Amino acid sequence: MAANVQHADQRYIEGLLQNKSEVITEIYERFSQKVKGFVVQNSGSVDDAADIFQEALVDIYNQAKYKQLILTCPFEPYLLLICKRKWLNELKKRGRKGVTIDIDEQSTIGEDTFKQAEDTWHDMQQAHLFKAMFEQLGDRCREIIQLSLGTQSQEEIASALGVTYGYLRKKKSECMAALIAAVKSNAKKWGI
Repeated sequence: MAANVQHADQRYIEGLLQNKSEVITEIYERFSQKVKGFVVQNSGSVDDAADIFQEALVDIYNQAKYKQLILTCPFEPYLLLICKRKWLNELKKRGRKGVTIDIDEQSTIGEDTFKQAEDTWHDMQQAHLFKAMFEQLGDRCREIIQLSLGTQSQEEIASALGVTYGYLRKKKSECMAALIAAVKSNAKKWGI
């Protein structure tokens, strides 16, 4: 599997992280009207749209700062996807029907670009879930998995840990099984 390539729109993420007013202004000028149109056409107000837009930018900032978000798609569909999800959640809270006009219909962005945004969102969620479940493992399991992801051979790892090669293989298998089970059992809660 090829590594995901950072998109040129990562500059928006960096601008948010560095609080660059010219980048933040550009984000508002280029994208806020689409979000406003979407929210207003779907039972919301201009104030609702402004709140959703601001919350989405805060979410993206937090993803970049704490989860090292790297865009592999254009910024616009990623931002619009987050806004759409936030508004759908808000409508659910308010007990209203779902969206009648899809934000995708308002945009000239290709369907494949929205797919990339969905994939980027999904990858971030999966990575965050994996990390959270990894942190819940015992110290020994975390140590074995981390060492196994490195370049050392299994024999070298067993020697460094002071265990037999057979024990290491068995323990590594148990630890990975526990991690996978935790990820699978929590995936639905995380919306994955």
